[in-house]
Amino acid sequence: LCLLQASRLEDLRVKLENEGLVNISYVVVNHQGTHSQKKFHLLKESVSEHISVYQQDEQQADVWTILNGNKDDFLIYDRCGRLVYHLGLPYSFLSFQYVEEAIKIAYCENKCGNCSYTEPDIDYTCENITKKEDENLAEAEPKPSDQHSHHHHPPHRHRHHH
Repeated sequence: LCLLQASRLEDLRVKLENEGLVNISYVVVNHQGTHSQKKFHLLKESVSEHISVYQQDEQQADVWTILNGNKDDFLIYDRCGRLVYHLGLPYSFLSFQYVEEAIKIAYCENKCGNCSYTEPDIDYTCENITKKEDENLAEAEPKPSDQHSHHHHPPHRHRHHH
């Protein structure tokens, strides 16, 4: 994870928390390479204390190899520790919405079945998120410019995952 991605992850964490998505654990796994090891302190400074930065030891088995991933991947787990999404490049760039959407889906939907760790206010929080996103889509919809009255429906939100 580069330093820019790390700071964007911090921004995303704050945004999601402000939307009511709480008790999410974020972990950055630093690459084993010497170059990455030297920049560990900069990586740690790019995020708050709410995001753990894990430094791999050069002698240990590579975490990314064990997880069948690469250093810029996002692995998103549900509350019960089940892998819900594994996003690789280019879908892991935080300038896109894929990671944010995947976190929201892992948080709000029971993709892997029921989980005993569901937050008590999750339904309310997730309804508000869905409502806000639907309103944003409706605002983005072009308004008719002629005098004829046409009935427009906002586009339905279909979640496509890669």
